[in-house]
Amino acid sequence: MSVSSREMGPSLTPEILSHLGLANKTAAWGTLGTLRTFLSFSVDKDVQRLLKAITGQGVDHGAIVDVLTNRSREQRQLISRAFQERTQQDLLKSLQAALSGNLEKIVVALLQPAAQFDAQELRTALKASDSAEDVTMEILATRTPPRLQECLAAYGHHFQVEAEDDIKSKTSGILRDLLLALAKGGRESYSGIIDYNLAEQDVQALRQDEGRSTQGPWVLILTQRNPKHLTRVFEQYQRRTGQELEEAVRTRFRGDARAALLSLASVIRNTPLYFADKLHRALQDAVTGDCRSALLALCRAEDI
Repeated sequence: MSVSSREMGPSLTPEILSHLGLANKTAAWGTLGTLRTFLSFSVDKDVQRLLKAITGQGVDHGAIVDVLTNRSREQRQLISRAFQERTQQDLLKSLQAALSGNLEKIVVALLQPAAQFDAQELRTALKASDSAEDVTMEILATRTPPRLQECLAAYGHHFQVEAEDDIKSKTSGILRDLLLALAKGGRESYSGIIDYNLAEQDVQALRQDEGRSTQGPWVLILTQRNPKHLTRVFEQYQRRTGQELEEAVRTRFRGDARAALLSLASVIRNTPLYFADKLHRALQDAVTGDCRSALLALCRAEDI
């Protein structure tokens, strides 16, 4: 197989996807991401294959794609460290020198540590007005508290500015309030007991807020309560009002605020389905040429 190092066209997306070690549908939930661990993993063989791919006569793009897209992020980090030990060269810099265009950018994304990758994606999203809600909400709402803290620490270290400061300067209104609340990582953990009285109070708070100018209850409840509790709130809300919470959001909010709240509700209801939908839409976009966005979406979802 030969993969061109030119700007990626639609044909490259299925070629890369064909090499992915995708988790199968029968795997136990909680043990898989988008990419599964390569069971026949040999760090020595992978290092030798990558070294040959970039030092032989002509760059073997196929071998690079095959190795990096068929290993988990942890395995890729092991390869990177072993490559450094054996060659005294940085694997990422060596591959950047051998590649170009969107293929180079995807390889960079694959080789970055998870926290650094998340931080870079978060920064890019906040700088791009058309993706601030989409990607920023995705990262802040789906990462575990430890990984989120690592991401925010990497953000401050690499960009010399706190993510919260960028959120404040690049967003506004309820979207800003939602993102800032999520960035604090203050969502309650599930104690094993559902507080039905609190669930009813939350439903009443959301209903009473309808038509008012304040969005405080929506931000507080959807960013602080644990998902098990919120599932109960969603059910109670539908029983009390005759409509799903998402319908109330569509009626009550507009623009980025509505999109952000709907994304957050989707994450709360079913995080795997949320990512499946995002990947489906990204791959549909790839058909029209936005291959890089599709593959970055896959990278963001791989550890979830």
